[in-house]
Amino acid sequence: MEIQNNEMEKLYAETFHSIEEGNIMKGKVIAIRQDGVIVDIGYKSEGFIPIDEFSEDEMVTLKPGSDIEVYVENIEDAEGIVALSKERATRIKVWDILEKAYKEGKPVEGKITGKTKGGFSVDISRVNAFLPGSQVDIKPVKDIDNLIGKKLQFKVIKLNNKLSNVIVSRRAILEDELQKKKAETLKKLEEGKIMKGVVKNVTDYGIFVDLGGIDGLLHISDISWGRINHPSEFFSVGDEIEVLILKYEKENEKVTLGYKQKKPDPWLLVDEKYPVNKRVSGKVVSITDYGAFIELEEGLEGLVHISEIDWLPRPKHPSKYLSVGETVEAVVLKVDKEERRLSLSIKQIKPSPWQLVAQRYSPGQKVTGKVKTITDFGVFVGLPEGIDALIHISDLSWTKHVKHPSEILRKGQKIEAIILNMEPESEKMALSLKHLKPDPWLKEIPEKFKLGSEMKGKILNITDFGIFVELEDGVEGLVYSSEIVKPSGESENALKPGDEINVRIIKVDCEERKIGLSMRNLKRLEA
Repeated sequence: MEIQNNEMEKLYAETFHSIEEGNIMKGKVIAIRQDGVIVDIGYKSEGFIPIDEFSEDEMVTLKPGSDIEVYVENIEDAEGIVALSKERATRIKVWDILEKAYKEGKPVEGKITGKTKGGFSVDISRVNAFLPGSQVDIKPVKDIDNLIGKKLQFKVIKLNNKLSNVIVSRRAILEDELQKKKAETLKKLEEGKIMKGVVKNVTDYGIFVDLGGIDGLLHISDISWGRINHPSEFFSVGDEIEVLILKYEKENEKVTLGYKQKKPDPWLLVDEKYPVNKRVSGKVVSITDYGAFIELEEGLEGLVHISEIDWLPRPKHPSKYLSVGETVEAVVLKVDKEERRLSLSIKQIKPSPWQLVAQRYSPGQKVTGKVKTITDFGVFVGLPEGIDALIHISDLSWTKHVKHPSEILRKGQKIEAIILNMEPESEKMALSLKHLKPDPWLKEIPEKFKLGSEMKGKILNITDFGIFVELEDGVEGLVYSSEIVKPSGESENALKPGDEINVRIIKVDCEERKIGLSMRNLKRLEA
């Protein structure tokens, strides 16, 4: 028994001498308490690590029997417990790793934990490092807050163990990666080769594509065989696209790209594929004040001029007929291969309204329409077929002296009229309002208004050459200036429109459709 006790004392003595303050040792967890973790390090007394040295994630996996590396802070305190630190053991190991990474230029992993003055704080296995704002990225970072909490690779660019000063750079890592990508890309670059890239920037004159560490320019003129207003119609930043290497200048690493060149130029065979009068189908891609552009195939567009959208003589704005994205049918009017122009017509898919008019109407037929325009010389009437026919001012009335068509008709008024004549080939049609009734000058007026007859009339208008007077049934006559009898008395008794006067018929000219009147030698006055 004495021998055994001696051996045990000897064993403890050997272990005691191997455990010194400041050493890092391996231990085994034997218990987990609320205030800390009990660790066996092979010493006669147990070791103790405060609970706050463990993260929540570590506490999830920690259990009795787990192996752990610890730093010996104090050998046996007053209670006979060895004070240990897991955090200091970790920090010392991390410093070794950081020193090696610093010397060899190797990356280390860390998590950005927050913003500080001039940069960010980075946690590298419980060692706090500083990331300057200038070392975050190669280009300015728009969403800085989005970086917090991310685990990333960093390069140690400054290290001072005594001051616990660690400065890291993410930019250096990105630059190294970029140089590696660039070296690989330069090996592959070759004129005529198709390569994948990512749209890096969109400008008015083209887009810049990242081919992998080196940028190429895709000019706006090389994006599409068809019409293009801005590169953003085709591409957005971040798009992955395939491009053709048009030109590569090794001395300045300038790369010119092509996109449309991946496919044959559709204009080369346009005259064969789209001959005049061919009926085609396409999608409306753009609408302007002067017409609409129709895409017949990728890179090939034709223009439907505003005059070729509708048969109306004054068509509305193209947007009233068409919408972008709509599929329409059209007819090829003209092909100019050299100028890369294709003229289309939508209206010629349908019959001309004048063709319909020629089929449906004939002179002498009654038609119904609305007054669309009133001019000094007549009235334009819109017919259901979409054409405008003219009623000349002379065809408004058989008997009235019409100074302006607005005296008889108003805009928007629905009327009936008789077709006088038609010229569909010249797109002309003449109507008459007065021909709805028989010509009263042929029989009715000569019989009713005889020479020498006296009657009452209402003054319509007074002119230098006479007074126009309305007789019975709306028939008008003219009192010649030489036949006017002015009332006696003051000027306030002078004749004026609306006054009733007695007149005598002194002339009836049926050919000229005129009745001459006189205010002299009236029998009624004599009587």
